[in-house]
Amino acid sequence: MVIKSKRDRAEELRQQINYHNYCYYVLNSPLVSDHEYDLLMRELQELETEYPELFKPDSPTQRVGSQPAEAFVRVPHPVSILSLANAFDAGEVHDWFERISKLDDRVARADFTAEPKLDGLTVVLTYEDGVFINGSTRGDGEYGEDITANLRTVRSLPLRIPVKQNDLEPPPQLVIRGEAIILREAFETMNRRLEQNGQRTYVNPRNAAAGALRQLDSTLTASRPISLLCYAIIDGEGPLPNTQWEALSYLRQLGFPVPEYVAHCEDLEQALVVYKEMAKQRDELPYEVDGVVIKINDLQLAADLGVVGKDPRGAIAYKFPAQVVTTLLQDIGVNVGRTGVITPYAILDPIEVGGVTVSQATLHNFDYIAEKDIRVGDRVLIKRAGDVIPYVIGPVAEARQGDEHVYTLPEHCPSCGERLERLPGEVAVYCVNAACPAQLVRNLEHFASRSAMDIEGLGIKIAKQLVEANQVSDVADIYRLKVNDLLSLEGFAEKKADNILRAIDVSRGQSLTRLINALGIRGVGETVAGDLAHHFRSMDALADATQEKLERIEGIGPNTATTIIDWNVQSANRLLLQKLREAGVWPVEEEGEVEATPQTLSGLTFVLTGTLPNLTRGEAKALIERHGGKVTGSVSRRTSYLVAGDTPGSKLERAREYGVAVLDEDSLLSLVKTEG
Repeated sequence: MVIKSKRDRAEELRQQINYHNYCYYVLNSPLVSDHEYDLLMRELQELETEYPELFKPDSPTQRVGSQPAEAFVRVPHPVSILSLANAFDAGEVHDWFERISKLDDRVARADFTAEPKLDGLTVVLTYEDGVFINGSTRGDGEYGEDITANLRTVRSLPLRIPVKQNDLEPPPQLVIRGEAIILREAFETMNRRLEQNGQRTYVNPRNAAAGALRQLDSTLTASRPISLLCYAIIDGEGPLPNTQWEALSYLRQLGFPVPEYVAHCEDLEQALVVYKEMAKQRDELPYEVDGVVIKINDLQLAADLGVVGKDPRGAIAYKFPAQVVTTLLQDIGVNVGRTGVITPYAILDPIEVGGVTVSQATLHNFDYIAEKDIRVGDRVLIKRAGDVIPYVIGPVAEARQGDEHVYTLPEHCPSCGERLERLPGEVAVYCVNAACPAQLVRNLEHFASRSAMDIEGLGIKIAKQLVEANQVSDVADIYRLKVNDLLSLEGFAEKKADNILRAIDVSRGQSLTRLINALGIRGVGETVAGDLAHHFRSMDALADATQEKLERIEGIGPNTATTIIDWNVQSANRLLLQKLREAGVWPVEEEGEVEATPQTLSGLTFVLTGTLPNLTRGEAKALIERHGGKVTGSVSRRTSYLVAGDTPGSKLERAREYGVAVLDEDSLLSLVKTEG
């Protein structure tokens, strides 16, 4: 017989662990360390093992998974789990509104909610007396598959409600609709781990979540980083909310994870504004979203409007332009980068993706083509998210007809014809010809870029003109250009030529950091260039640096050190440096400039968003890190400051929700000088 103190302790541990799960997985605000949490879980596991009669089905120890099932059982839903009608433009949304307005006069005065259309697996959760008893997939809307054992492993799903310490009592029965998802960051981490272990990776978070929840072995489900978001009450007993907005609040109060990016809209036009805002921010959201669901807020009115087919009339899904599509891979071309790296790209049948017509997409590298078994003639999946360059996810192998052919790696550079080289242990394939015209164009573009010598007006188009006209043989030759040289190029008049020459002349005064970055040494970006400038103070000292001296600098490893030395010993590069010196492009840092950088931002965490007026994203990041701060990609309660420029996106709203201080560029610079 279990003594009362053991039973009370087990119940206390269950409550504590459930509450800590809620704080960690729902609020993203843990109250204890991982070690402390593990100790609580271990103590509960030991109690339940020693005293089996203490076990309860809602115990958090059950999240680790159970014995594999032989098959999924079909279970009926208490009410029909309906799909949604789709709209693909504002006109179709207005048409929907006009149709339902004719059915009920109340629609004209209705308010709405606008909610993210989550791209995951729909799940139906049933609770009795606050205890999770059943979970299923949507299935055909009338019957779903029982995946209760798998859902128990999802840590953001409350096994008992409420998990919060409040006086709210759950109803005797509650049936909730939610979406099982995998957050973007967790998905990328998971795929990297699978790839390192030689296992199959997933195309997108939705497929990964759906596949994990439909595993017969729930221990496999438990190993996947599945999250849950709840957004509707579909059935229940006792007093329940009368509006969708109240329902979302009620679910949140009970301790369920609810989407953050929801809005209460006074009318349809306001809902359409929310759609536009969310469409701009979709790539900054922590999870995949493929549209906005616009719902009539009054749940009784929505129910009275009824159903057409399998779609409720009281809601519509306004879809975003597709970000993943399929099209035909016509051929594979190659580009030559400024460091000589040969990069493959896909030549496609034109297809609209993300609101843009795409005819080319990146293929990353030649190993990627081989690993994914991408063949010329394949139907391939293309993804484009926001302003990111479209890329090929992989082939649709099932669509092959038999006339596709395996791609063969080129042996010669497409620009200069020299034989290509592949260094041992590296993925990249190189053209090592320093005189390669394609490399010179890219080198010149980089040299003049904003983060390097910042020569306004000298972009890739003019760089290409200068190379094709044999006006330059290396980047130093731009300092020898005359007005007549530029006037001989197409599209140049005297004013444009004068502006370019003036910008070139101004660049002679740029810092040593910018010059080192501008040289395009492989592995040397803005941050490393700054470290080299502060350490060596001149190009003379850097050119004579040894492997040992370079590796003494924090952040520079053996590979980068070797690359810098290899660049310096090449005769063409030595000549380039001599020409820059003769042109007056030879900055030197004085003693006062190289004193130890004050670590005024030590212990602070920053997030960058939007476009700053003067600093590039890389420059701002380097500045913060040079002064001891840390830069992360997303806002959380641990963020010290959000640095916001123009068009900041959803990170600004998130910072305000968490009470995170917001800085502009001037405030950041002031903070660098005064913090501490």
